[in-house]
Amino acid sequence: MAINRLSTGKSWYKHFQYEEGRDKPSDVRNVLLIVSTLIAAVTFQAGVNPPGGVWQDNEDGHVAGRAIYASHSAVYHVFLIANTVALSASILVIISLTHRFPFHFEVIVATVAMIVTYGSAIFAVTPNEYVRFRYVMAAAALPFVFRALIQLFNQVFRKEQGEIKGVLPEMSNES
Repeated sequence: MAINRLSTGKSWYKHFQYEEGRDKPSDVRNVLLIVSTLIAAVTFQAGVNPPGGVWQDNEDGHVAGRAIYASHSAVYHVFLIANTVALSASILVIISLTHRFPFHFEVIVATVAMIVTYGSAIFAVTPNEYVRFRYVMAAAALPFVFRALIQLFNQVFRKEQGEIKGVLPEMSNES
């Protein structure tokens, strides 16, 4: 019966969604690590070897080793920013999910080295007139900043809820 329900297309995706009582946290963490590692690998490779490749010669005003795709400035910037955000977000997930694991320090060292390699590679293949260092750095910082703001909001919200819960029982006892 389950096969018939899945093959009909009626809510087939609900079967694969996370369910707190059914899915073990360690399994969920492992899936997230695999997915984020794949995203990191793909985005790293796309930054190091941009779509369209690089110029092989210095003819017609092009410089060998520069991204061909960069000749379309606006589109290349969108690619570069989106790719950097994806890489940074996947690295944030990897670092977060391996927190307190053995060799966590080594994972951080490796990811920082990977980010530096990525940065040097994208600046090596991007023509100087197209480099917007501050935009790429902001894109790389964006997932970390959002996560920090979410954590801060959650801390403040929990604190305020705790104060409200602490006040309400006292008010009800006084009346």
